[in-house]
Amino acid sequence: MLCAYTILFNLITLLTLYNNTSFIVHEREHMSSEHTFAISYGKVRVPVYRVYANPLANIGQIPESQFSGRENTLFACEVDVEVFGDNFLPSYTEGDNTNVVATDSMKNFVLRQALAFEGATYEGFLVLLGQNFLRTYAQMEGLQLTIRELPFNVSRVSENGSIVDSDRLFSRSHGDFTWATLNFARSGDEPVITAHHCGRMNIELFKVTGSAFTHFVRDEYTTLQERVDRPLFIYLDLYWKYADTTALSEANHPHYVPSEQLRDLLQSVFHEFVSESIQHLVYEMGQRILARFPQLTEVSFEAQNRTRDPAAVSSIDEKVKVYTDPFSAYGMIKLTITRNT
Repeated sequence: MLCAYTILFNLITLLTLYNNTSFIVHEREHMSSEHTFAISYGKVRVPVYRVYANPLANIGQIPESQFSGRENTLFACEVDVEVFGDNFLPSYTEGDNTNVVATDSMKNFVLRQALAFEGATYEGFLVLLGQNFLRTYAQMEGLQLTIRELPFNVSRVSENGSIVDSDRLFSRSHGDFTWATLNFARSGDEPVITAHHCGRMNIELFKVTGSAFTHFVRDEYTTLQERVDRPLFIYLDLYWKYADTTALSEANHPHYVPSEQLRDLLQSVFHEFVSESIQHLVYEMGQRILARFPQLTEVSFEAQNRTRDPAAVSSIDEKVKVYTDPFSAYGMIKLTITRNT
């Protein structure tokens, strides 16, 4: 007779290949021959292209940003669905799929809900999905939903002798984008949000002057020269949490914080602030965000130092320099600031 591990491995392999599904199985404790398993499964990267969604409007402006909303003529994103529940365990241990919601059905559910979606934010779409998944499928004890914006820019076109924004043509952007993940569970018969993280991902900023890195530890391993004014190139992922998650889906968005405004605020801080390190810089960014948006309770950063190495300096004008790609390894800086309540 095959051992339990072999049976479980074969079941997971067959189901994964058949459904193109991501399964997660963690052994949590081992007591003699008995095991406890945590299980989840779902559909990853469901592409959604909704056209003529409701516009995002009535967004309060801040001094650091001109962003006040968007038309949402093209509302494009990818959605990950991961569901939890002991009701699905028999599909692993016995091959009993009675309670299994096919991941293809999950994909179709996401697409149908996108058509019915009357909101205007990516986070609001997740709220709708989470509530309706749990209301539709009683066997789901909880789920985690993640969304990634697929950014497109409005194309500029010639029309009647003038250059204008097109009302129908968009060009795909591969720059920074909105991101969010929400966890849902049941409170009685009602779905509730149990955890959340919002974000702006893949920000890349290059500042040619106005950054320093000096007075760091110097010993026999140090080859890096101090720089009182360096060009600083950073990759940055920004995350935040709300004090009240109702802000994610409120009508008219009175407390909603658009990721575009946060990105613009970061750019303004980077532009004007003379930092002594990336640590110094992200701390200043975090303080400015929490001061500007009292509805946020936490902000965190994952920053990478991608600063280029100097290669040549002009003999005529010393500010004219050439830089090149550095050694492939890069520095990683993290910071989380939580508001005390």
